[in-house]
Amino acid sequence: MRVRDLLAGLAVGLLGRGKPPPLRPSERERIVPEAPPDAGGELLAFGLFVAGALAAVAFIVVYALDRLPRPTQLLGASLGLSLLCIAAALIVVGRRVIVTEELVEDYPVEEHPEEQELIVQTVADSGSRISRKGLFKLGVGAAAASLGAALLVPLASLGPVLDMTAFYATPWRRGRRLVDENGRPFRATDIAPKSFYTAFPHGADPNQLAASLIVVRLEPSELDLPPGLAAYPAHGIVAFSKICTHAACAISLYRAPLFPETDPKPAFVCPCHYSTFDPATGGTVIFGPAGRKLPMLPLTVDPRGFLRAAGTFDEPVGASWWGVRLDKPSSA
Repeated sequence: MRVRDLLAGLAVGLLGRGKPPPLRPSERERIVPEAPPDAGGELLAFGLFVAGALAAVAFIVVYALDRLPRPTQLLGASLGLSLLCIAAALIVVGRRVIVTEELVEDYPVEEHPEEQELIVQTVADSGSRISRKGLFKLGVGAAAASLGAALLVPLASLGPVLDMTAFYATPWRRGRRLVDENGRPFRATDIAPKSFYTAFPHGADPNQLAASLIVVRLEPSELDLPPGLAAYPAHGIVAFSKICTHAACAISLYRAPLFPETDPKPAFVCPCHYSTFDPATGGTVIFGPAGRKLPMLPLTVDPRGFLRAAGTFDEPVGASWWGVRLDKPSSA
């Protein structure tokens, strides 16, 4: 009953704009008995609102850092504590801050303007008990804003909002040597036919998304590259990003035919969803859910026989998120 009356009072207040202003408190008789403000209840509610706001901020911090131990438990604890504190603050507001009007009989049918004005006056009289309105509003606003921010922060995981640079930067540039997982440089003579190699950029972070390569050697007669990629191989050696363009899994299978007359031609296979890519045609998709080809890296062989990058990839590395074709990769 009380909540309905408050909502009705707010509606009447909005609809009653343009009418003569109500009487001043000194010119009318109070409907709700006047009572001293509950300063302790106000401070307790304010403190709970602030605690809820701080817990929501802690959720944002834990989510942003993503390096703390047990992040899932910390995220759940901080968000749960925020909701608990705000709920407790609202209970305190309802029981100690807002006056409770006891009704001895039902309201008559609300059809007369005088009765509507009485409801508006009741709301106004109830609010007059709050002695620290500015402080109280600050606590409510801080709790609402921080909790709202905590609920919106996970949306950042859906993709970049402003800075797209990280999705296009790669550690590969002209002259960077290809090395194995132990840092040993690859020579062109190390790449044997029908074998599969994983390579990384020398001196760069191997954990970067665009760092890892898959390297194979094909017969030059097997290559059927488009004109834009014709100069990418080095003596039949081709290199592609190891990250599948479907769901960013690591490609770890290489299908090398043992009986060329009957077996399918060489191909890279992603173990997650079996997207299959043809290295002879520039990493084009020949099977599976991948929506675009593998990014190809141009190679060259230096005078000492070491394999080096001749530039960066021809396409962005990674899964085919919505904006993957908006820009080109760039060397870090």
